[in-house]
Amino acid sequence: MREKLEASLAQSRIALPWWVAVCTNAFTALLAATAVTQRAGVLPPPVLVLVVLLIGATSLVWLGTGRILPVWTKCVTVAGAVAILLTEPRLPDFAPIVLVVLAAEVASIARPAVAFLFLGLDLAVLGWAAAGPGLTGAAVYLAAVLLGHSGGFMLRWYVRALAAERAGRVAEREHTILTERQRMAREVHDVVAHSLSITLLHLTGARRALQQDRDVDEAIEGLTEAERVGRAAMTDIRRTVRLLSHAPAERHALPGAGDIAGLVAHTRGAGLDIHFEQEGDAADVPDLAGLTLYRITQESLANIAKHAPRSTARIRLHVGRNEVRLIVRNTLPDRPAEFAADGSGLTGMAARAEQIGARLRTGPDGGDWLVDLAVPPSGASR
Repeated sequence: MREKLEASLAQSRIALPWWVAVCTNAFTALLAATAVTQRAGVLPPPVLVLVVLLIGATSLVWLGTGRILPVWTKCVTVAGAVAILLTEPRLPDFAPIVLVVLAAEVASIARPAVAFLFLGLDLAVLGWAAAGPGLTGAAVYLAAVLLGHSGGFMLRWYVRALAAERAGRVAEREHTILTERQRMAREVHDVVAHSLSITLLHLTGARRALQQDRDVDEAIEGLTEAERVGRAAMTDIRRTVRLLSHAPAERHALPGAGDIAGLVAHTRGAGLDIHFEQEGDAADVPDLAGLTLYRITQESLANIAKHAPRSTARIRLHVGRNEVRLIVRNTLPDRPAEFAADGSGLTGMAARAEQIGARLRTGPDGGDWLVDLAVPPSGASR
């Protein structure tokens, strides 16, 4: 029954919880039964049966078809039933209280214009009953109907505010998940791109050592180094995958600015011509900025190994009091078209720089390709 009611409410675009609809109809039925009982022996039985049918008409239709009739249908049938009951007023009279519940229900689900229209109908019925049949305490009933109407509007806006808050939380959660996935994707990309580039350089060196120089020892050395780099990459990838799957993982310190020298040395060992210069103490660079510097250096070296493996690269890391600066230059290849400036690598660099508020510039500069990263004091201070 609950699932059926929730489906009907959704189909009718009524945002109220299912239990509100149940309580409203149950309370209306109880008040109507009391009002009918008050008039037993006063109004003819067929008239009382008609009143019951009019008040319960919309509920009976829903039970039979699962369809919620338009709100104006219930307004007309219930107001008409109450008008019939008020031809014989009682003291105290429960019939006008049915209009109080009706006014609250209509205000909570109908458009404001419709709600005010049928509020006027309810007030007109009470005014007629006071002027004609002589309803006692009509002013109190009028005030009660107005109070119910206001309460319905309050419930309407509360439900809307609650729905907006829930939607905001869902959107915030999805944004957080997307941001974390993007961060993890950048980590995987940086690890895989750099490791594969270095591995391919070692494999190329080993192939040339066998084909051209017939130097088995040099080939074995290159293959051994390629195997080492591949195993290290697999370890990093497994750790990242464990983080993505929320599985327990061993604690490993993320690389930082102090690891850039080692990264350059390993890359140089793969055959690239790299000159590295460092000024200042890399230990003064905080973790997040250090990771950004390391990853951008790693991505730059991967791009060099992929697009310009025979170029000369110069890397300068300056750790100053007011700024940390990383500059990576390499000579452009003979065919500049091979060195593409698109892809996810440069996008990942830009995202990392933006994350710590750094300034990043990439692109041709004279006869070189330049990667220039400047970390401001806010990103370079602990």
